[in-house]
Formats: sequence, C-alpha cells, structure tokens
Amino acid sequence: MRIVYVNDALAIWGGLERILVQKANYLAEHYDYEVTIVTSEQGSHPVPYSLSPKVRHIDLGVNFYQQYRYRGLKRLWVCREKHREYRKALRHLISQTAPDVVVVMRVSLSYDVFRSKGNVPWVFESHASRKCALFEGYGFLRRIQYAWYNHFASKADRVVALTQKDALEWSRKALNAVCIPNIVNLNPTGLLSRQDSKSAICVARFTRQKDFESLLSVWSAVNAKYPDWTLDIYGEGEDEAEIRSRIAQSEAKVMIHKPTSAIYAKYVNSSFLLLTSLYEPFGLVLPEAMSCGLPVVAFDCPYGPGEIISDGIDGFLVQNRDVQAFALRVCQLIEDVDLRLRMGASAVQASQRYQDDLIMPRWKSLFETLSHCPD
Repeated sequence: MRIVYVNDALAIWGGLERILVQKANYLAEHYDYEVTIVTSEQGSHPVPYSLSPKVRHIDLGVNFYQQYRYRGLKRLWVCREKHREYRKALRHLISQTAPDVVVVMRVSLSYDVFRSKGNVPWVFESHASRKCALFEGYGFLRRIQYAWYNHFASKADRVVALTQKDALEWSRKALNAVCIPNIVNLNPTGLLSRQDSKSAICVARFTRQKDFESLLSVWSAVNAKYPDWTLDIYGEGEDEAEIRSRIAQSEAKVMIHKPTSAIYAKYVNSSFLLLTSLYEPFGLVLPEAMSCGLPVVAFDCPYGPGEIISDGIDGFLVQNRDVQAFALRVCQLIEDVDLRLRMGASAVQASQRYQDDLIMPRWKSLFETLSHCPD
C-alpha cells in the first residue's frame, strides 16, 4: 500500500505535525506501507519530530510565502504562478509515486490536490474544523476564501474529522464524512503525577485560538486566593510578545517556557492542566496530560474538549466561556488533593482510548476500502 500525505511543512512544534509524523511512522513500521510526506515550503527547517527512516519526506520547494514580498496585483499574480508551479510538481510526484491514496492535511491545499491527483482516491483530514473561519472571527473575504477551500475539500472520497460534531458539520456538505480521533502519544515515562506540586500547566501555541486573555484572567483570580501556586505555559507563536507583556504587567505567577520534547516529565511534575481555547478540532494536550494522571479543566468549546473530558469525573468542562466559573473549578482542585487524585486516576483510564493500536486499524481499514485492496 502506498500513501502520500500532503502538507505545507513539517517545521513547527504543532499538533498536526506531530500526528502526521506519528501516523506515517506507524503505517510504515507496523503495516509496511510505503509512505511519502510531501511538503511545499519546508526550506531549511529541520523536522521537529522523529521521522522513521522508512518514511520519505519530499519538499517541492514552492514556497508560497514568497508572494507576501509583493503587494496588490503583483502579489495576486505571484500567488497564481506559485499554485500553478505547485500543481505541476504535485502531478509529477503523484505520477512517479503511484499512490493508492492521497491524504490532504490542510484545507488550503484541497483545490490544488483536487486538480492534481488524477484518478487516485483522496482523503481530506480536517484538523481545523469546517467552521474554523467563523470560530476565528475572520472577515468577509477570508470567510469566502475558506468556503472555497471547504467546497473542494468536501469533494474528497472521505472527509475525516477528529470529533463526531465536526464530522456532522462536514456531513452537511460531504456525503462521506467520518470521525477518526487523533492518535495520542500517551505517557511514556511510567510515572504519574503525585499531586504534590503547586503548579498548573498549559501547553499551547500563542495564537488567538487559544485565548490566553481568558487564561490569564482565570489565573489572576486564582492567584489572588492562592499566591503560592504557579502556572507554567509551554509554547511559542506569533502572539508571544503580547502575552509576555501582559504577564509582566500582572502580579500573577506565570512562567513561559519554550516547547520541549520532555513535555511528559513536565506533566508529571504538575497537578492539573488548563485549556481556554475558543475552539479545538481535537485538543491533543488533554489526553496527553490525562495519561500522566492530571485532571483537566477546559471551556466546552467546539468541539474536542466535550468529546474527551467527562465532566466531574476526569476533569471539568466549563460552559459559556465563564471565566469566573473556570477559576472556581481551578480553586476546587487546588483545595482538594483527594479530588485531584481521584480525577487523575480516571483521566489515565480515559486517555487509553486514544492509543495508536486502537486508532490506526481504522485508518488501515479506510485506506484499504478506498484502494479496493484485500485485508
């Protein structure tokens, strides 16, 4: 079985990038698939996650970002030429590779793949939710752009969403929308949180989606009551400078750290995880932290947290983006170590449903159905 994954790059410490590498490695190592990851603008950036030597990574070097050197009509012209160059290179690669299935990881690439794949069956993997343009508050022109992307993504032979609710959204446009949750790299340390640390953890990119404004408001309220507790944030991103400035102006105990490959040791040395996202197509950090014995507190945003957390059992789901209610739940965990231990034990058990050995056979079945290969 030959699978080609299409993405823009493997250059950041991101959830999509991590999952793509993990799935490609699994398919190559466990099923002996021939897996190729095709990127368009990797440049000289190293791949931040460990890629199996059995997986090929080919960068087409189209570098769409170069269009932003120009303005107005010149930018539009360069953009058009870049997409033409990309489709030509992609057609050639698909012809040479002869894949059984092509998988598209970014909705913005759906049109180009639709135009380039020939008769090869293709899958669109929704990592940003069908309604992300609405969730992000994009302006009119950007929403039109995303409607265009979604139109072609819905033409895929399968649209795979990470949650049941996003699959339902896609099913309004795509007849073949299904849900396959992310695989999660569960706690490899063999250790669990002892719940004796006066620190909470947040792992997220510094972007609007993660709503750090609400997170910092929550922690300011918590710290006013429990000043000996610290919030450790692991992340990077375009809004980092703004968030650092906000922290510097507050009295809350918040520490920012760079992303780390040793994140599970950080989970184990924390007592619970906080997530204040505006929306989450899945929310990888939730089951990751849960597998380390951490209760989690998150807003019940579209759509991931509500399908991962069992409210009151392995964490708390906070309704209506209520910052005060969120802070009260955090204080409840701080005040009751036995509650943290009980919830942490339930969280470990709940996280196991995202093991790769449970999720990847569903991908194998999907690929073999699309390619008409026997089991």
